[in-house]
Amino acid sequence: MAHTPSTMLALGTPAPDFALTDTDGSTVSLGHYTGKPLLVMFICNHCPFVIHVAPELARLAADYGDQVGIVAVQSNDVANYPADAPDKMAEEKTKRGYTFPYLYDADQSVAKAYTAACTPDFFLFDAEHKLAYRGQLDSTRPYRISSGNYDDRNGAANGEDMRAALDALLAGKPMPEQQWPSIGCNIKWIAGNEPAYFG
Repeated sequence: MAHTPSTMLALGTPAPDFALTDTDGSTVSLGHYTGKPLLVMFICNHCPFVIHVAPELARLAADYGDQVGIVAVQSNDVANYPADAPDKMAEEKTKRGYTFPYLYDADQSVAKAYTAACTPDFFLFDAEHKLAYRGQLDSTRPYRISSGNYDDRNGAANGEDMRAALDALLAGKPMPEQQWPSIGCNIKWIAGNEPAYFG
């Protein structure tokens, strides 16, 4: 399993537009969050790094969802990774208790627009939808026992970095100067569709 870091898109970058299908069949777009801070998360179902942070993602939504728009985007190639297919996304959303939209990026164009590289990858935008924070949720990582077998013996995800960024943004305070890349599995690009920043 490759450990792929975030591209660390330039701060201040405007949020790229999107209009993607949620697990309930509705369409969710950037315009739904006009005038509101927005956290865009690139995740999937099968990645051990996402499984590690999944409980904290649900907690973040419970703690901040009334003040910040939160969406998750799944961009993996589902032909080769069927565990990430839309029907499985719906199951995952229920299983994890996600209260935010879980959107399917079938052609991977949204991942490319955001320069998303890994799962999980996080992009926090202010109320004007300018990038204020990108990088890791926190410094915890899953512990690899053996191939495909991981646990949280080194500590469960706590969202420390993202919570600090959210708190600062909502309080109108300066954002953390040091922002560390997220680390995770690389997005599973459709063959021939890999972006220039991949590899």
